[in-house]
Amino acid sequence: MQIRLPRPRGRWLTGVAAFAVLAGAGTWTAVADDGAPAVHREDRVHDMPGAKIDTSYFTTGGPERRPAVLIGHGFGGSKDDVRDQAEKLARDGYAVLTWSARGFGGSTGQIGLNDPDHEVRDVSRLVDWLAKRPEVQLDADGDPRVGITGSSYGGAVSLLGAAHDRRVDAIAPQITYWNLADALFPDDVFKKLWAGIFFSTGSAGTTQDTSRPPAEAPAGGAPAAGSGRKAATQGPVNPLGCGRFQPVLCAMYERVAVAGKPDAEARELLESRSPSAAGNRIKVPALIVQGQSDSLFPLSHADAMARTIGANGAPVSVDWITGGHDGGDREADRVQERISTWFDRYLKHDKKTGTGPAFRVSRTGGVDSTDGRALLRGATADRYPGLADGIRQIPLGGRAQIFSNPAGATPPAISAVPGLSGGAGQLSSLGVGLSLDFPGHFARFDSAPLARSTRITGAPTVKVKVTSSRDDAVLFGKVYDVGPDGRSQVLPSQLVAPVRIEDARQGKEVELTLPAVDHEVDAGHRLRLVLSATDLGYSSPAEPATYTVALMDGSPALSVPTAPAVRTQAAGLPWWVWGLPAAGALVATALLITSRRRALAPAPDPELADVPLEITSLTKRYARSADRYAVRDLSFRVEKGQVLGLLGPNGAGKTTTLRMLMGLIRPDDGEIRVFGHAIRPGAPVLSRVGAFVEGAGFLPHLSGRDNLQLYWQATGRPASDAHIEEALEIAGLGDALARAVRTYSQGMRQRLAIAQAMLGLPDLLILDEPTNGLDPPQIREMRDVMIRYAAGGRTVIVSSHLLSEVEQSCTHLVVMDRGRLAQAGPVAEITGESDTLLVTTEGEVPEPVVEKIAALAGIGSAARTDEGLLVRLDTATPAALITELVRLEVPLTGVGPHRRLEDAFLNLIGGSA
Repeated sequence: MQIRLPRPRGRWLTGVAAFAVLAGAGTWTAVADDGAPAVHREDRVHDMPGAKIDTSYFTTGGPERRPAVLIGHGFGGSKDDVRDQAEKLARDGYAVLTWSARGFGGSTGQIGLNDPDHEVRDVSRLVDWLAKRPEVQLDADGDPRVGITGSSYGGAVSLLGAAHDRRVDAIAPQITYWNLADALFPDDVFKKLWAGIFFSTGSAGTTQDTSRPPAEAPAGGAPAAGSGRKAATQGPVNPLGCGRFQPVLCAMYERVAVAGKPDAEARELLESRSPSAAGNRIKVPALIVQGQSDSLFPLSHADAMARTIGANGAPVSVDWITGGHDGGDREADRVQERISTWFDRYLKHDKKTGTGPAFRVSRTGGVDSTDGRALLRGATADRYPGLADGIRQIPLGGRAQIFSNPAGATPPAISAVPGLSGGAGQLSSLGVGLSLDFPGHFARFDSAPLARSTRITGAPTVKVKVTSSRDDAVLFGKVYDVGPDGRSQVLPSQLVAPVRIEDARQGKEVELTLPAVDHEVDAGHRLRLVLSATDLGYSSPAEPATYTVALMDGSPALSVPTAPAVRTQAAGLPWWVWGLPAAGALVATALLITSRRRALAPAPDPELADVPLEITSLTKRYARSADRYAVRDLSFRVEKGQVLGLLGPNGAGKTTTLRMLMGLIRPDDGEIRVFGHAIRPGAPVLSRVGAFVEGAGFLPHLSGRDNLQLYWQATGRPASDAHIEEALEIAGLGDALARAVRTYSQGMRQRLAIAQAMLGLPDLLILDEPTNGLDPPQIREMRDVMIRYAAGGRTVIVSSHLLSEVEQSCTHLVVMDRGRLAQAGPVAEITGESDTLLVTTEGEVPEPVVEKIAALAGIGSAARTDEGLLVRLDTATPAALITELVRLEVPLTGVGPHRRLEDAFLNLIGGSA
């Protein structure tokens, strides 16, 4: 619930003294900001039944009445966390009241998880206090004009406040829950990691100062002179060891944690304290902000809020931000601005103020060319699409599969890890993620490569039949985005959907609703449904069991929501933005045509008509040198469908070779033939060659599509020959094509340049260092582009210094050294077969553990490296090795074949390295 871990005690001791000074005698504090009205803050402790509630009240002074806003904080936090937002709203003309909930910050009392009889009743008492303030606008006697906002724990109390107090006029809950039982016990599966963090955070308040009794506040809520935060945090400690929780909650958690499964009483308790229990009474305008990177309160909670409140007849807008409880960008500035305008419309009744789209989702964008900052792009719709709009059926393949639930549910699969997976969740949209499924403990079903890119916006569903050797089965469903190589896979937002299937011995048909996401799957990628027996974040049955999972006959498909009405709008362009660049392009075209020089070339060789490239005895000397060679006696041949990697140290002659291949410079000797035609500057066969060398120049104010169209027009070739749509499909730029190039990330610019090289779908594509300046996610995208292009029977030649990328993406290699050919052939032939696995680990593995691994049956040897371990297999399988590593508690982060291209490369070039 926007969990905040306890801070070291020494850090807040300084704040105690400051609070004691500020709280004395109801002191007002002025907060100045250049060019804006001063904000006055009054710190006050309100005496409420069973607790003293620590509050701060913010206004800009003046006699005029204004609407009020209550701001709640996240679980484990305090009123201090929302001070900046409070001051901003005060400057915007609101009277703002913040408070620390029971058991947190400077407030006493026990944590009741937004108990309607305590925390929610506290909100009504605060509204009572606001009604007595002379600067607060009233709708009636005792009825102030008031809105409530807050994140997580505070977001839930805003919903509950609106449900239980009819005086609340508008709400803006953020990244919160609708049904707390569904959040911690989804489909009756215990979300143990989040629940453990949650209750541990609430237990942090057990450390107290017992040197003096708590200060008492006078009746009516005025602060006691000299009272401070330390005194305010006094209160009874729960004898069961759950800190400041109510005993009934503490007992519930311990009962469920021991059993590993929620009972009906636990579910009923949490449901009774959830907004869903009073959802039919929430009838005020609601701006619902929910996070995509959130395994605690996923998007399905916001969906339930929107559907229920909308059905009550209240205006509703939904905003999916990129971040969430798992981390990522919470878009604080944008969200707070939208909340301000929401309250302007529904509290100030300013009908000229727009409230924004009914639905907005933030998507990863490019980089601002002015300051290099990452950009997020908003896609919008004029209605909320829900989680099942625009369903596309994607067939899945695979027969019934048998797998096991291991004893003790160990080792567990890994998806979201609270506090650690937020970065991975955000990067999943760029093709990077952290996830792990153990062999023998899951079933998987793959789709065919997608013919076109697909944006998933919502919750996919699938029907399967599950059979268990025990009465119950617990499975964890997830959908991976799998790259063209079939191996690299990404779990969108690191989310899984748990499901408990009861009475499964005889087989049971179930429809699984998978996690709601917003994720684009590129053309050529596959979707992979995985059903795992375990997951690190959840409790699974400790007893071993065997599961059988099969796709349903007649409907072996994944139902994927696409929300087609959700679109990113591109701004229109004035005429001169098109006119000036177009005029420049026409001039460039004229210069290009008039400067062409054609030379007589040898006759075509019909025997090489189907060979993309053959180089024979190619030689090029350095300028003004008779005996120094850039390229010397180079010969090799490239066949259709190959992805050929051109390798060599700096100065090996790679770029010179490519420039001769493209007809940019002439060789001194030897011959280059493309599809049997000799290459000369301006040779007609060069129309079958596409090239990306040393980057491409784009007009930054034009969109990606407009740049490509302008480039093709400049070639003078017919528009029908461009095949722009096919090139764009392979490049996988999606909605970004409508945006100005200046907003593109470096990786997107590189992919646009590749798309430009692919215009006309050339049979031979040449790429010189296409991954320069790219980060790992962007490098992966580029690799996928090359593989997809060659999959159509075309040929790709790529020059790169990234040996690991060459090994993963190329089928063949040409290694050059000092202008000469060092070796050519298939990658496997040059690297040699390897029975050695690289085990990457978090930290160094102790030598005794290494010796134990080396002594395992079927293991040839084990040795430490900078990255972890190199383990040579004798008769053992990789799956058996992983099992043993987990048993030995090796902190592994990855297992894969030991790539030996670097060793082979260094051996070939010798002292040139």
